Amino acid sequence: MKKIIYAIFGLFSASIVGCSDMLDTQPTDFYSQDIYWKNEQQVLDALTGCYQALTHAELYNAQTPFMFEAMSPNAFNYDNQRNANDFAAGVHNATTLGMNDAMWKGCYRGIGRCNMLLSNIDKAAMDEDLRARIIGEARFLRAFFYQRLNVLFHGVPLLLDEPNPDEHGNLPRSTYQQIREQILLDLDEAATSLPASYSKADDGRATKGAAWALKARVLLQDHDYQDVVTTIRQIIDLDRYSLYPNYNGLFRKVNEGNQEIVFDIRFKAPELINTYDIIMAQYSTQAPVQGLVDAYQMTDGLSIDESPRYDSQKPYENRDPRFKQSIVFIGAPWRNRTATNADLHQTGYTFRKFTEYNETTPGTLTNSETNYVEIRYADVLLMYAEALNELSGPSSDVYGAINSIRSRPTVDMPPLEEGLSKEEMREAIRLERRIELAGEGSYFYDIRRWKTIEKEMNEPIYDYQGKLIQNRKFDASRDYIWPIPYTEIDLNPALEPNPNY
Repeated sequence: MKKIIYAIFGLFSASIVGCSDMLDTQPTDFYSQDIYWKNEQQVLDALTGCYQALTHAELYNAQTPFMFEAMSPNAFNYDNQRNANDFAAGVHNATTLGMNDAMWKGCYRGIGRCNMLLSNIDKAAMDEDLRARIIGEARFLRAFFYQRLNVLFHGVPLLLDEPNPDEHGNLPRSTYQQIREQILLDLDEAATSLPASYSKADDGRATKGAAWALKARVLLQDHDYQDVVTTIRQIIDLDRYSLYPNYNGLFRKVNEGNQEIVFDIRFKAPELINTYDIIMAQYSTQAPVQGLVDAYQMTDGLSIDESPRYDSQKPYENRDPRFKQSIVFIGAPWRNRTATNADLHQTGYTFRKFTEYNETTPGTLTNSETNYVEIRYADVLLMYAEALNELSGPSSDVYGAINSIRSRPTVDMPPLEEGLSKEEMREAIRLERRIELAGEGSYFYDIRRWKTIEKEMNEPIYDYQGKLIQNRKFDASRDYIWPIPYTEIDLNPALEPNPNY
């Protein structure tokens, strides 16, 4: 814990070295706390640092964000990046330092920066409306970081003040409920001061809709269905979001900030780049497995086991159009040639999302700037449908939300069958989430919320030829929450380990 505090404290602090009164001048090459926080530009720069924490390798750069898909039944990672395979196989333990360590470090870096800003912003001379908006952005981001930690670790130390190693280095864990209450408080406060949208120059910042969407995600995690519905109706009433017509295109850089994006993590080459194109299209880092491919329906809305349109000799034909817009398979047009086993060496598949490569892209892309889409309107509609169905069954609003997604122009799947029971609609919604959000990391959290992980992550996964890749294992008495990094416990003995680690 202490090393996290020191790391985030170092963002705005520095030591000033002087030799004599003759050299008693203000430094011009760095800032200290005493001379910072004077004007709005400095505050805006500090806010940029809060957003920039999202782009570190521990959170949304390198391979890290895609490992959540690899820790679900949808995908596999061949080289055990950040111990993702260990978590998927259930062989992680109290000394594992992988995704758990990355999330802890990455989120506390962001929390520290947000707290630094919130603790000092009142010192700056600036426009009051702008001050209020920046506070809203920082509180949204702090809630975002805490939500990730709380779901994964089920209670963490709660820091709300400017980082201080002496005060914060020995904090015990707050409870899950205490962290959740702070998250909801931050999001409610953020929503009151954030605008519904920005001008082009500020596009990409947290909005009122983003605060409500994250709130809905927090509430749905704990099955607070009525509050989910109430919150999402506020988003709908904004009349700000709609489904982007081109399913694959909504992830492309050229369509940045389209009407479906609620919140994304922005990159811009050459100043701020990621490695998405290399790891997705060249290394196939989060490679889809056969179980996900088989889950895609046929164009008649039936499964591959039920539909007369399924041909085992041509298994990729007549499938839900989202399949070919999401997944590359052997024999598909890809990078100005036909994809081979050499391209798709892990499982026979790779994801198209989050890469600028397409059927005709030649050469190699090295300065990737594709944004990571974290929350989009289709996800909001699916949360709405799930909550409504759990409250009162398959109403017209439930059908409307799902069918609007299925009828996207580049998807054009048939509407759901009328007359479904609550249980049948529940299964339809869960399949729709798996397909619509495939490759986006959502299914990792979904199956935990539904408790279906106890079955889905206790089954083997296979490649395109039916070859066993890995036997997965999930221990329901332990694996719903992750181990606190032991290095943090060594630094802070007040951190109690999670059960059975």
